[in-house]
Amino acid sequence: MNTLSLLLRFPHYRFLRKISFKSFHSNFTPGSLFPYIPSFNSVCLYCTKWMLPASDLKRGMCYQATVDQQTQGLCDKEQRLVDKLYSGLIKGHRACLAEAITLIESTQSRKKEIAQVLIQKVLSYHREQEKLNKGKPLAFRVGLSGPPGAGKSTFIECFGKMLTERGHKVSVLAVDPSSSTSGGVGQSEFAVADMVDMFVLLLPPAGGDELQGIKRGIIEMADLVAITKADGDLVVPARRIQAEYVSAMKLLRKRSKVWRPKVMRMSAKTGEGISDMWDKMTEFHDLMLTSGELITKRRKQQKVWMWNLIQENMLDHFRSHLAVRDKIPLLEEKVLSGVLAPGLAADLLLKAFKDRP
Repeated sequence: MNTLSLLLRFPHYRFLRKISFKSFHSNFTPGSLFPYIPSFNSVCLYCTKWMLPASDLKRGMCYQATVDQQTQGLCDKEQRLVDKLYSGLIKGHRACLAEAITLIESTQSRKKEIAQVLIQKVLSYHREQEKLNKGKPLAFRVGLSGPPGAGKSTFIECFGKMLTERGHKVSVLAVDPSSSTSGGVGQSEFAVADMVDMFVLLLPPAGGDELQGIKRGIIEMADLVAITKADGDLVVPARRIQAEYVSAMKLLRKRSKVWRPKVMRMSAKTGEGISDMWDKMTEFHDLMLTSGELITKRRKQQKVWMWNLIQENMLDHFRSHLAVRDKIPLLEEKVLSGVLAPGLAADLLLKAFKDRP
């Protein structure tokens, strides 16, 4: 396992921010930046189709037919662009990664179609690489979240430096909680949790009603809770917060048969606890992989993202439809004023949408 993908929530950042790690080299793993493009390593591709069982061969042929059908609709210029980006991505070129992200983020219908061709090609490559790896995932995707002041960016720098010094490849994706994809502030943690293998919650050793200040749903999603800034005068408060969360975690519903969430202390300033956190992460990864829960989780995530994209696109189509576009603000105002029930307003809009093609 030589690749770690960190999905990090930055409340005040746009979609992607370049993270500068001091005194170490970071190699991006392009596939890990997209929930629908699994991560891959830049290794040689060997032809293994002749070794596949009949069922796998049939699926592979259908899959390739889908890619070929999409590719046929591209003009020469578009095909050259896809080929250039694909070649650069599988070789780990950052410039191609940046260009691919821009293409995939585009809202223009034609560019979205081109992006899907690229994604399918990358996914096909990834599947081949995963088969060479005996079906095991090629990356470990970890989601990080926490309130402002928890020290997320400082932790990323310290943690990333340690990993690259050990020979791992690290990529970082910042998810903007105010973006349409994440569904707005308060929902970003749920969006991140649906992208990753392990969800880590970073919490500062603050005073006051700590447990009441963090949403229960976020705590329930956490596979590991880390109390940050556990150094100097904050060591004692950090220990107290750790004890409180250890007690709280015992009351939560168990989500895995092989793993119970852990609560740890660490300091990015002194480096204490950083290595221990990685040990716990690898323990989680190994247990989940051996039990089969990791593969099952990833498959469910793919299905969730498919339906999320369908819902998002259908809602956009509904809002822009000629039959309802002008009626929406009027009915919203009536609902806000209490004149119209929300259910009736929804029925009127849906009826208008269905009656006019």
